[in-house]
Amino acid sequence: MTQLSVNLNKVALLRNTRHLGIPSLTRAADLCIAAGAQSITVHPRPDQRHIRPTDVYALAEQVTVELNIEGNPFQPPFMEIVRQVKPTQCTLVPDLPQTFTSDHGWDLTQDSQRLAPVIEALKKLGTRVSLFMDADPAVMTAVKQLGADRIELFTEPYAAAHDQDHSQRVFQSFAETAQAAQAIGLGVNAGHDLNLQNLAKFCTIPNILEVSIGHALIADALEMGLSSAVQAYLEILGAT
Repeated sequence: MTQLSVNLNKVALLRNTRHLGIPSLTRAADLCIAAGAQSITVHPRPDQRHIRPTDVYALAEQVTVELNIEGNPFQPPFMEIVRQVKPTQCTLVPDLPQTFTSDHGWDLTQDSQRLAPVIEALKKLGTRVSLFMDADPAVMTAVKQLGADRIELFTEPYAAAHDQDHSQRVFQSFAETAQAAQAIGLGVNAGHDLNLQNLAKFCTIPNILEVSIGHALIADALEMGLSSAVQAYLEILGAT
C-alpha cells in the first residue's frame, strides 16, 4: 500500500494569521496519525510564511511516525534544522525564496555538483534522501549516481492534465519515469496537487511508496473534518 504523508503547511498558514497558536500543528499531526497517516511532511521556507523552525522541532519531539522535511538545502536555516532533527526523510526541493509554491524539479545538468555533498551529509545523519524531480526517465540514472535513495515526482503536470485530452500521454510519462527509477533501485514518492479525484489513477503506477498531500487534503478537511479527510485518502490508497 502506498503510504500517505500529510503536509501540514496550510494548517500553519492559517495559524499564522493570528497570534493565538491555533490551530495547533502538533494537535493536527496527532489527528492525522490517529486517523492512519503514516507520515507527516513539513516544508519550512526562509520567510516562515507557514512552517517555522519551532514547529519542526516540536513535531520532531512528538510525531511517532515518519517525519519528512522538505525544502531547498541552499537556503538557511534549512540544513541547520535538518541536522538538529535528523528526520526519517529529507526531500530536497529547488524552491527559490520568492517561489509561490514548488513548481519544478531539480535540473541535474546544473545542480548535481552542489547537491552531491548535501546528499552525502544527509545520509551520514541517517536520513533517507529524496530529490524532487520532473517526469523524465532519462535523468533517473543521474539521480542514482548522486546517491539519493528516492525521487519525489512533481505531479502538478499530471493533476493539470487530469480529464483533459492529453491526460493519458502525461500519465504515461510519469509511469515511464517511475519504472526507470525503480529499475535502478530508486524508490518513488509523489506529490503536488494530488487530490481525491486524481489520486486513484496515479496510484495505478506500480510501487509508488509515498504520496505527500497537503493543500487538497486540508481543503477537504474544511468540509469533512481532518480525520475523515485523512481516512478518505487512505481508502483510495488501500484500494489501488
